[in-house]
Amino acid sequence: MSEPAAYSPPMYDPSVDLDLSRNEGRTRATELLATVADAARAISRYPDTSGVRSRLAAIHGLDPSQVLVTAGGDDALNRCFLALADSDAVVVTTYPTFEMIPRYAEQRGVELIEIPWWKGAFPVEEVSTAVSDRTAAAFLVSPNNPTGAAMTGTDLKRVAAILPYVVLDAAYVEFGDEDLTSLALSLDNVLVVRTLSKAYGLAGLRVGYLLGPPGLVARIGAYGSPYPVAALSASVAEARLSWPESETTGFVDSVRSERERLVETLTKLGTHPFSSQANFVLTEVTDVDWLVNGARSLGVAFRRFPDRAGLEKMVRISLPGDDHDFDRLLASLEAVLDPEGLIFDLDGVLADVSRSQTVAILETARAFGADVSVGDVQEAKAAGGANDDWVLTRKLCAAKGVDVALEDVTERFETFYQGTIDSPGAKLAERPLIDPEIWRRWASDWPLAVVTGRPHSDAVEFLARFDLLSDVTALVTRDDAPLKPDPGPVRLALERLGVRRAWMLGDTPDDLVAARDAGVVPIGVIAPGDDPSLARNTLRRAARVLENTADLEGMLP
Repeated sequence: MSEPAAYSPPMYDPSVDLDLSRNEGRTRATELLATVADAARAISRYPDTSGVRSRLAAIHGLDPSQVLVTAGGDDALNRCFLALADSDAVVVTTYPTFEMIPRYAEQRGVELIEIPWWKGAFPVEEVSTAVSDRTAAAFLVSPNNPTGAAMTGTDLKRVAAILPYVVLDAAYVEFGDEDLTSLALSLDNVLVVRTLSKAYGLAGLRVGYLLGPPGLVARIGAYGSPYPVAALSASVAEARLSWPESETTGFVDSVRSERERLVETLTKLGTHPFSSQANFVLTEVTDVDWLVNGARSLGVAFRRFPDRAGLEKMVRISLPGDDHDFDRLLASLEAVLDPEGLIFDLDGVLADVSRSQTVAILETARAFGADVSVGDVQEAKAAGGANDDWVLTRKLCAAKGVDVALEDVTERFETFYQGTIDSPGAKLAERPLIDPEIWRRWASDWPLAVVTGRPHSDAVEFLARFDLLSDVTALVTRDDAPLKPDPGPVRLALERLGVRRAWMLGDTPDDLVAARDAGVVPIGVIAPGDDPSLARNTLRRAARVLENTADLEGMLP
C-alpha cells in the first residue's frame, strides 16, 4: 500500500475576515469560557467526559452506554473503520462525499466502492448492486458534504437491510428536513456520527460523538486513544449542551432562511447551485478562479476542490447564520459576478507615466542632491501609502538623507512635470494605455469612472488629449476626496456612477485597499516599466493581475 497523503486544509489567508470556506457554526464563546469553574484542574488532570456523555444521552433519550464521545466526528469515523473493516474487506460510500472517508479507507487498506450521488434521490439500487460477501459496511453522509443532498428514512431502512453495518455521518442533520437519528437507532446495525462543530458552533473544541447499540459502541470505543477530548473542551461542551434548545434552533433557522436566498441569488447570477439540506450550498460556475479569488479580494473565502474529479468547476459556500455577514456575502457575489460599473486608476492603468511622473520624481530628487533610482520609486509604491507624488518624492529624498520642505519639492516637481516656456514638461511623454475604440466600446456597456490622485485639471488634460474624457461618467481627483488608500474616492465614484457594485483596475496596493474597503472588486494591472515579478507580488491580493489594461476585455461578463 502506498503512503497515504496527509490532509491539507484550506490555507489561512490573512486578507480574509469572513471565512465561508469551512462549515463551522457560531456561538457565544466568551460566555462559554466563563463556565469553566476549575481551569487549573481542567488543565492539569486527565479529562472526564462522563458529563458530556450523560447530557448527550439525555438529549437523544438514550442510555449513556449508547454514547461515545470522540475527537470530532472524524475520530468517530476513523474508529468505525478500524473496528468494522478488516484489510481485505470492501466498504461502500457515495461520491462525492466527506473527503476523510476515502482517506480512512486508504489508511486502513480496504477497498472502497464509490457510488455516484450528486443530487436527487439517494441511489439505493446502485448501493444494493455494489454489495457482496466481502462488504463490511457502508459509510454514508446525510446531508452530504459537499453536495447537500439528503437520504430519507426509507432509504436508510433499505440500505440497512442489505448491509452488515451502516455508519451514518449526520454532521449536518440539524439543518436538514428530516432527522434520521431516532430511526437509525431503532436499527441494530446502524451507527450515527454527530458533532458539536456545526449547529452548536464548537468546531475549535473538536467534540463529536457516536450513537448506537451498547455492545457496538463499546466495541468501537476500544479503538483510538483513551482520552480523545481535552478536559477544557469537555467542560465547555457540557455547558453548551445545557443551554436551551432555542440557542441552536435560532441559528439553524437563520441558516435555512439564508440557504434559500443564496440559491436564488446564485441562480440569478448565472451559476448552477445544488439543492442543499446542509449549512452550505455547492454551485457550479464557469470560472472558479475568478469567483474564489474575486471574493477573496473582498475578504470573503469560499471552498474549491481542484483535485477532486467532477468538482473542479464547483464552489462551496457556507452560510454564516448572521444577517450582517450574509448581506456581505450576497454583496460580494454580486460585485464579482454582476458589476454595474467599471472604475479605473489613471496613472499606470490608463496613462503610461514611466517617462513622465517617474522621471519628474527622479529629476526633482536629483535637483536637491538625492540619488533616487527607479527601483526606489517602485519599492516605495509597492509598500503602499504612496499615492501623492509630491509627498513620495520628499520621502525618497529623506530616505537618502536629504530633508526638503514639501512646498519646495512640489514646486520643483511641477516645473519638471508641467514644463516651462523654455522647456517642455515631462507630461508630454505620456501615452494612453487603452485604445480609444476599446474605451468607447466599454462605455457603451458600462458607466466608466476614473479615480486618481492627480489634480482635476491634470486629469482632464490627459483624458481629453487622448480622446478618453467624453466617455468618462465620473471623474474623482485629489480635489474631490482624500487620496487612496482611503476608500472615500472610490465610494464617491460609485455614488457619481449611480451604482452599488463595480470592478476597479489599479497598479498599486493603495488602489487595491481603497477598492476593497469600498466593496469594489480590485483588479491589478502591471504598469509599464514595473518589474513584473515584483508587481505580481505587490498586487497579490487583487482578484486577478492583468498584463495590461486591455486584458480586461476578455473578463467582462
